[in-house]
Amino acid sequence: MHNINNESKNIISKKKEFYKVNAELLGYLQQFSRHIELPVQYQDLKRYAFSTPLKDKEDNDTLWETVYYNDVDRAEIYNALTTIYVILKAASTLKLTEFLHIERVDYCTFGNSNPFRVKVVNNFNDNYDYFYVKVADASRIYGLELEHILSPNRISYLVFGNSLVEEHIAGIPGDIFITNYHQTENFNETRIAKEFVKFNERCFVKLLGDMRAYNFVMDMTPDFDDVQYRIRAIDFDQQCYEGRKNLYLPQFFKDNLPYVEICKKHMNHQNLAQYQREERALISNRIKTSSPRLKALLDVMVKDTISTRDKLVQLRKELARFYKHDAFLKCETMGQVVKNSLEVVLK
Repeated sequence: MHNINNESKNIISKKKEFYKVNAELLGYLQQFSRHIELPVQYQDLKRYAFSTPLKDKEDNDTLWETVYYNDVDRAEIYNALTTIYVILKAASTLKLTEFLHIERVDYCTFGNSNPFRVKVVNNFNDNYDYFYVKVADASRIYGLELEHILSPNRISYLVFGNSLVEEHIAGIPGDIFITNYHQTENFNETRIAKEFVKFNERCFVKLLGDMRAYNFVMDMTPDFDDVQYRIRAIDFDQQCYEGRKNLYLPQFFKDNLPYVEICKKHMNHQNLAQYQREERALISNRIKTSSPRLKALLDVMVKDTISTRDKLVQLRKELARFYKHDAFLKCETMGQVVKNSLEVVLK
C-alpha cells in the first residue's frame, strides 16, 4: 500500500501520440454498441469561418474559443449535432431533435485532444447540456471503457471513423472545488478525504494517469443528513501511457496537495489502509460481475500498442518493484500491464 503524500517532480509527456482504432478494437466497439454511423465527424467541425475567445462570468479567458460557421455549413452541422446528441442520450429516438437546438460550439486550443464542446438547449424550458467531439484515440477509448466497467460511474460515448463523441460529466472541477468550497459550512473534510483515497486507488488499479485537479470533478449529492461526494475523472488521454508509476497516483500531483493535506489531517495509517482495501474489494467485485465484457476488452488491449517501448519498460519495472511481483516484467504491451494490475486486485 502507498502512504498518502505528495511530490511535485512528476512530468507528463507534453504531447501524447494518438493511437488509431485498430480492427480488433473496432470489433469490440461494434459488439457493445459503442460504434455507430454519425452524420458529422470531427474534421467537419473544423470548417468554421472564424472564432472568438470565450470568457467566463468574471471575464477571464477560458482557453476555449467559440467557433462560427457560414450559413450553409451552420444549418447542416447544427442539425447533425442535434441528431448526435439524441443518439448519445436517447438511444436514437430521433423525433426528440425537434425539441432541441444547438446554441454554441466551442473549440479548445489547450491540451492534447483539441476537443469541440457543443451546447445543446431544450426549446421549452431552456435547460441545457453539453457533449464533446474529439479525435478517436485508442488509449482514450480504453480509458473510457475501463472507467465504465470498473468504476462506480457509467460512461456514454460513441465512435465513428476518426471521431469520438463523449457525454459531458457534470461536477465542479477539482481545483475550483477546493478553492471556492473549502470555507463553506457544508464542506465535510472527512468524507472528502475518504473519497480522495478511494479515487486515488481506482486510478492506480486501472492505470489512469494525469489526474491533476482540473482533470477530475467533484460530484456532490445531498443526503438526508449530509452531502455525499464522488470524484469523477473527466480526462482519459493518459490511460496507461506514461512510464512513471507515480503518474497514476493523483496524490503525487502538486495541484492535488490540498486534498492530500485533508487526508493527512483526518486519517491515520489504519484508516488509509481500510479505505484502500475497501475500494480494491469493490473493484474486484466489478471485475467478477463484468467478466465477459472485461475479458473481451482485455483480449483486444493486450495486443494493441498504446504507448512507447521506453515507457512500457519503465512502468513494468516500477510496478514489479512496488508489488514485488515479477510477472509485470514479462509484459510486452501496456494492455498486459493493466491486466496484471487487475489480477493483483483479484488475488
